[in-house]
Amino acid sequence: MEVKERAEQLIKEICEDYGLEIIELEVGQEHIHILVSFPPTKSIGEVVRIIKSHSGRGLFREFPGLKKRLWAGELWEDGYFARTVGDRMTQQVIEQYIKHHRDLEQGPAQLDLKLRS
Repeated sequence: MEVKERAEQLIKEICEDYGLEIIELEVGQEHIHILVSFPPTKSIGEVVRIIKSHSGRGLFREFPGLKKRLWAGELWEDGYFARTVGDRMTQQVIEQYIKHHRDLEQGPAQLDLKLRS
């Protein structure tokens, strides 16, 4: 299984374990787009931390050579962009944005590594 495919699978498993509902997900070459619904008891920062930390640990455990091939040995950047759904930015607009990026061809990047454990 490729890193990209496993990353998508792990993110889905993590979200299920933490009661986060994935509405739309696209694991791209250099980033991830995810539309997720979560209870108001969790903050956006907490949700991002959960997804990044658990998926990173899982991928490094399953693909031991991955860390050596990444820039500075890190899978995820420290930052993230988050947008809430509201009047002007509807759920449908965000879903279309993610679907559009799923169809785009992107250049080579870290998640495109074809490592086998």
